[in-house]
Amino acid sequence: MVVAVAAAWTLSSATSFAADASLYDRLGGQGAIQAVVTKFIANVGGDKRINSYFATTDLKKLNKLLVEQVCAASGGPCTYSGRDMKTTHKGMKVTGAAFNALVEDLVSALDTFNVPAKEKGELLSVLGPMNKDIVEIP
Repeated sequence: MVVAVAAAWTLSSATSFAADASLYDRLGGQGAIQAVVTKFIANVGGDKRINSYFATTDLKKLNKLLVEQVCAASGGPCTYSGRDMKTTHKGMKVTGAAFNALVEDLVSALDTFNVPAKEKGELLSVLGPMNKDIVEIP
């Protein structure tokens, strides 16, 4: 599976896409997003800086919702079915440092699958503004 996803990332980055190709398509679609999200959740689980925030989280549900969120945010055919970020994180006392650690874990997952810098930057610029609804303690 990892080899197939890595091949999809490589193929998507080597293929010449039309100027209007969505970020979703350039990322490699649903399967590639699923693989990155699964790796991202594993990274977070092993990250002592932030894994306590997820101690009681249903990881299967989190995986599903993150795939939906990334898929929708990148122009894919998915609809995000979760709560808004402000409601979800209210009272969790997420710090700016914790949010930055989360981003580092996402970047590491993207790097695992050799996501090109352009697509990585675009995805981070789409997801990054959520920090204003997640971080309660700068």
